Amino acid sequence: MKSNSIQNQHSPAAFTEQFIHQTNQCVFLTGKAGTGKTTLLRKIIDSTHKNAVIVAPTGIAALNAGGVTIHSFFQLPFSGFIPEFGVKASFTESVKFETKDTLMRHFAMNKTRQKIIRNIELLIIDEVSMLRADLLDAMDWTLRNVRRIHEPFGGVQVLFIGDLLQLPPVVKQEEWQVLRNYYEGVFFFHAKVLKEIKPLYIELTTIFRQQDADFIRILNHLRNNQITSEDVEVLNQYVQ
Repeated sequence: MKSNSIQNQHSPAAFTEQFIHQTNQCVFLTGKAGTGKTTLLRKIIDSTHKNAVIVAPTGIAALNAGGVTIHSFFQLPFSGFIPEFGVKASFTESVKFETKDTLMRHFAMNKTRQKIIRNIELLIIDEVSMLRADLLDAMDWTLRNVRRIHEPFGGVQVLFIGDLLQLPPVVKQEEWQVLRNYYEGVFFFHAKVLKEIKPLYIELTTIFRQQDADFIRILNHLRNNQITSEDVEVLNQYVQ
């Protein structure tokens, strides 16, 4: 995924909020734990004039963000997605795949759901590290068809929020044996739709949740798999 980038500028949170309000460009907001991603999400929701929806890959993530699951909101089946026409759908006891052709039968939503989707101006996807590439493409295909606007995400602005060094997408080996024919990897940034657009990359760098410099250093080392013997010694002081 190619993107424009904003890093270490003064008040990146304020810039993000203003950018979301004043443009229609997609944004990938990232940062370590404790840098204020969730706080900023809530501030954007409270202040935006846009019709906004929050979704997340899992139920717990959706609850934490004050939203709903992706599958629930878009009424998508729990299956893999092959981003092609004319490919035979696959359904076995352990693996299921929809295609662009077969997924269209799930677009027969009630009028209320169709109206909600057609009125979306801002789609916020939280905990995006867990979002699979094929699921993002299924969301894109749904938005284009239900909104009848054949542009990326049906013309909806998307705010991706998450830390790619946290929980990764879950994909069965059997699923990957099929998906590898269409994707370079399973992370959301491998999605076909993100080859058509360039989300602005914004990274929050100041940690607000912790003030202890030594503890922050250890957390950063753990995050980057660079733990030292000194770090272990400090942590062992708190083990009884």
